[in-house]
Amino acid sequence: MKPSDLVLTPTHLRFLGRRFPCARGRCGLTKAKREGDGATPRGVHRVVGMLYRPDRVAPPANWAVPIGPSDLWSDDPGHEDYNQMVRAPYPHGHERLRRADPLYDLVLITDWNWPRAVRGHGSAIFVHQWRKPRHPTEGCVALRRDHLHWIAERLTPGARLVVR
Repeated sequence: MKPSDLVLTPTHLRFLGRRFPCARGRCGLTKAKREGDGATPRGVHRVVGMLYRPDRVAPPANWAVPIGPSDLWSDDPGHEDYNQMVRAPYPHGHERLRRADPLYDLVLITDWNWPRAVRGHGSAIFVHQWRKPRHPTEGCVALRRDHLHWIAERLTPGARLVVR
């Protein structure tokens, strides 16, 4: 492993020699990820994108893409856009990226089940801000706001999230 890898351990996320408290899926880790199971998928995942809310935060890196009011993420395993960013109006199952709460003010997108998604094998596995300290996620990795921003400012496209 390299210092530039994001490495998830039972108690924290390690990056560039620092340790950051974090949260992970409410049902722990899994090798057999399924949509809605609440688990964080094990494996080595590349960071393939960074999104941010331009009305709330400055772009943390030159490769970050702003989240617009109609940006969504498809979580409908029955649809061809499953585990892809889509735009409203979108009549199929989805998650709003521009949320009322701050969870998705800054989002690192992983390549879990992407770009050619296997339907039902999980979607929207992100690194994002936590709801409250160590509060479990639906399968993502979540961090304190300032820690997430510190990481995002130093992260390069293609960096790896290692979940053992």
